Formats: sequence, C-alpha cells, structure tokens
Amino acid sequence: MTKPVHGGNLAWAATIAGCPKSAILDFSASINPLGLPNSAIHAIQTNISKLRAYPDPDYQELRQILSQAHPPLTSEWILPGNGAAELLTWAALDLSKLEITYLLTPAFGDYWRALQTFAANVVKCPLVIGESNLGQLEIVPHINQGLLLNNPHNPTGVLMEPEVIVPYLERFALVVVDEAFMDFLPPPQLQSLVPLVKEFENLVILRSLTKFYSLPGLRLGYAIAHPERLQQWQKWRDPWPVNTLAIAAAQAVVQDQVFQQQTWNWLANARPKLFQGLAELPGLQPYPGAANFLLVYSQKSVDWLQTTLLKQHKILIRDCLSFPELGDHYFRVAIRTEEENQTLLDALGEILN
Repeated sequence: MTKPVHGGNLAWAATIAGCPKSAILDFSASINPLGLPNSAIHAIQTNISKLRAYPDPDYQELRQILSQAHPPLTSEWILPGNGAAELLTWAALDLSKLEITYLLTPAFGDYWRALQTFAANVVKCPLVIGESNLGQLEIVPHINQGLLLNNPHNPTGVLMEPEVIVPYLERFALVVVDEAFMDFLPPPQLQSLVPLVKEFENLVILRSLTKFYSLPGLRLGYAIAHPERLQQWQKWRDPWPVNTLAIAAAQAVVQDQVFQQQTWNWLANARPKLFQGLAELPGLQPYPGAANFLLVYSQKSVDWLQTTLLKQHKILIRDCLSFPELGDHYFRVAIRTEEENQTLLDALGEILN
C-alpha cells in the first residue's frame, strides 16, 4: 500500500502496525478529539426523511444561518461547498487567470492540486519557520497577480494578524485566505479577515466546518467573498454539492455555543501541556502554534520515528514529506485529549531514550 500524502490514512497505518484500523491512535489528522457534537447527531437523525428530496440548490437557509455567524454579512456573501477543498478549486480557477500566483510555502498539498489543475503560474514564497512576518517574503505585487495563503498556517501553526496581510490586499488582484483552522481561536483571539470582505472585493476567505466540529466524513465548508464572484462559482460547479445531512448538521453546529466553548477550553489546557512535553524530549523541538496541531522538528528521521511508533505503539503521526521545504526531519501532531497526548509523549520518550 502506498504511503499516504495526507494525514488520517488509517488503512495504511494499520497495515504497518499489523492491527485493525480501530486500534490506531491517530495524531496525523487535525480533527477535534471531542468528537461529533450532540447537536449534529440530533440534526442528522431528525433529517433522514429529507433524503427523499433534492437539497435546495441555492442553500438559502444554510447561507442565512452561516451569515449570522459573521455579522454584518448577509447570505449572498456566503457560498457553502463540499468541504473547503471544493471551493479551493474555484478559487484556483480565478487565480489561474492572473499572470502569477504567489503561494506561501510550505503549503498544504491540495493547494498544488487545485492550482496545477488550471495550469496556474505559481511562485513559491517561503515562510520562515516560527515567524509570521509576511513582509519578509520576496513578493513584488502588481495589479495582475494573486496570493494564496492560510491562516493559521498549516503546517507551522503560525497566526498572522490582519495588519500583516492588509497591505497585500491593497496591491494584489486577488488574495485567497484559507481560514480552515481559525475556529479553534476563541473570539478574543480571532485574527480573521472576514470583517474586511466588504471593503476588499479582491478578498476570498475559505472556511471549514469539518475540523472544529469533527465532521470530515460529511465534507462541508464555505467561502466568503463578493456576491458576484460567488455567483460565478455557482455556475461553474456541479449542482447540489452539499448533501441534505451535511446541511442539517452545519445549521446545528454553527449555533452550538456549548460545544464551541468546550472546544476552546480543551485546547487552552491541552496545547501548552503537549508543547511542554514534546520540548522536554531529547532531539525534538516543537514550534508554538495557534491551531489544534503542533509542528515538531526531529533530529532523527521522521520516517523511522513514524514507523517505529506504529509498530511498537500503534500511534500514527503526520510526516511532512508532502511539504518539500520540510522533508524527513519534521512531523506534525494533532492535539488530542490530555490522556491521549500523554500516551504519545510516553511512547516517544520510550523510543527516543
């Protein structure tokens, strides 16, 4: 079986570990360990009968509820999608029409997939690991160029303040900001660019509901951008990209304030403890991050470390081989429950010592 590019490939991990998929403790996929919110389960159960009918092709009710999470935006500024990945495809199509697209690297592999699909002219802009100053990047923007980045950045976890990005909004024809992990920051710490969408028609923001609400199997995300752009995307794509149960779950979870607060409380406690534990292990250097994962430098080969963890402890970490700038000496770990995090730390300690 081919080694996976993305995290969360439990079939591959189980083959290496020699155990059932259910026995793998997965730190490779950055999904909320609190699991599916009860509000989502209830919504799915009570809407099963609606599967006999097609969804609303315009998703009016869902767009209205999503817009309420981002006042003062109204529904025409929101477009739901089959995960943020589907919406990234249409953003890449827009970017491919420009002379150059600058891509902040290391970059999520799906960015390359989308941009290469439409033969975009891509120029890499390396981000210094551990820093968040875009001003250091060698970017010479003009009117017919675009910029694609994510915030918090994956895989480094770096959080960029709006003041860092705004100068590029003023000079690029199109700026696409993937905020897939922004929900993990509580309101006082948010650095979202959503409040600037009405001011900058060249700004597109992508959001994901799958990671924060532990819904990757339902595939649900949404874009926030000028209505004319979203209307064009709607014409390009297949009809009914968001299914009925995903609609029901999304409408429930974005209003679930109890689950949101539980997640922020968990992460505020678990992340610093995991960071400290990793920092105390020989040969490891974790980097501070604002999301629900940590990037870690390893003096030893991560390919060896990943395989050893699987064979000896049935634990899967995410290698960074799909990020060419990082290679075999970096890995990424999701932040899980404090008990599971300690299991990881104990296993790493046994191997590295």
